[in-house]
Amino acid sequence: MMNFPSFGFRRGPDLAIDLGTANMRIMVRGEGVVFDEPSLCYYEKTAGQMKLIAAGRNVLAMVDRVPGTHVVRRPLARGVLQDIDAAAALLAHGLSSVVGRKRRGRPPAMIGIPADATKAEANALLAAADDAGFGRIELVREPFAAAIGADLPVREARASMIVECGAGTTEVAVFSIDGQCRSRSVRLGGLGLDEAITEHLHLRHHFLIGRITAETLKKHLAAEGAEDAEVEIRGRSLHNGLPGTLTLPVSEFHPVLQRHFGRFADAARLVVGEISPDLAADLLSERVVATGGGICARFLAEAITAECGVPVTIANDPSGCVSRGLMRLMEERTA
Repeated sequence: MMNFPSFGFRRGPDLAIDLGTANMRIMVRGEGVVFDEPSLCYYEKTAGQMKLIAAGRNVLAMVDRVPGTHVVRRPLARGVLQDIDAAAALLAHGLSSVVGRKRRGRPPAMIGIPADATKAEANALLAAADDAGFGRIELVREPFAAAIGADLPVREARASMIVECGAGTTEVAVFSIDGQCRSRSVRLGGLGLDEAITEHLHLRHHFLIGRITAETLKKHLAAEGAEDAEVEIRGRSLHNGLPGTLTLPVSEFHPVLQRHFGRFADAARLVVGEISPDLAADLLSERVVATGGGICARFLAEAITAECGVPVTIANDPSGCVSRGLMRLMEERTA
């Protein structure tokens, strides 16, 4: 579970952190999720320096609306750390919100990380956590945490598979006897679908939308099940440069969804092709679970069933599986 640099614990950690591309959650032993805010930092450019103004929930309304001297940053891109300073600022904001500014010492914590993260990426996350004021850190593979949170029987001598679609990366992993047999990661997730929807409207209708509108549209596509349902989209027309509205059938976006989720289904097919025949046969017994926020879990399940021929179940509370798994793993540690 821990092929990453970590610090040994004299006692179990009391904090677990699900640091995602879109959101960060912090769990406290015995209490559950106590912090859940967007993974965003807001900076002002002053005299060539970047001054942190806000982090987390207060930044969400500022996305795509800041003046030229300000910038909104995500610490992670496609599931891995791209900005150590922003990550440290976000982690410090979360730690202060949970523990308080008058805390004593540097609390240890458990943090999720993509299964294919490199040693350099893991070290960058450890450095950010250290800068934020945390003590000893244990890094846990996110697919394993998701499988635990989805109640998959990963400790049995039979195969089970998790397909975890985050905002920035999607991971497929097969487990048996408490170990990971095979896995693949695609550095693409829910935010990539936002970009695909935006590009479709740009190229086909010469219509521009912002990131918040794209995310809202994505949720509407999940809610509207009827083929003849329509969605209303507000943005700016490139024909005249003015604000405008488009009304389009939901069915127009089906090819966009199929292309996007087809990449994850391909990864699942490759993983299934790499395990033993006996393990592959186990997956026919409803031991494949899809997780993820937004519409990811639903469309993941449909795409993988079509590609791999195995039944796929959507996890209960699919967006909370990694957090729930980290919480359970943390509570397994001796206090």
